[in-house]
Amino acid sequence: MKDLLTLENQLCFAVYDAGSQFTKLYTKALDSFGLTYPQYLALLALWEKDGVTAKELGERLNLGTGTLTPMVKRMEANGWLMRERSNEDERKVSISLLSKAKEQKEAIVQKIAAELKLCNIEFAEYEQLMKLLGVLRGKLSAYNR
Repeated sequence: MKDLLTLENQLCFAVYDAGSQFTKLYTKALDSFGLTYPQYLALLALWEKDGVTAKELGERLNLGTGTLTPMVKRMEANGWLMRERSNEDERKVSISLLSKAKEQKEAIVQKIAAELKLCNIEFAEYEQLMKLLGVLRGKLSAYNR
């Protein structure tokens, strides 16, 4: 029973460490674009659905306004997106991609794909990991409600 209490046998640590390794990989890939990993995740969400409210983007990324707002402001300052207050409700801020984000999408995707290829993760393995993580996330989400 004592062996189960080692760091190496903790699922939480394995997920945490894998997440850290992904962050390093993406940081390396995104550096030449002047993007951080969380900014890339915001771009992914906006490439999927552009013109969302800050609240919707925060919910999609699971980020609070204290984290999201400064990140979005930096992205706006760097020409990736724009924020626009609603005329009907000043509390609502719409976030939309600028041409830079649309034009750089393919280059960013290619750079990340090249880095991921160097990790030797086969597509079948990728699919299996996504499925297992989806199950895990679902169980944890149900528990944490």
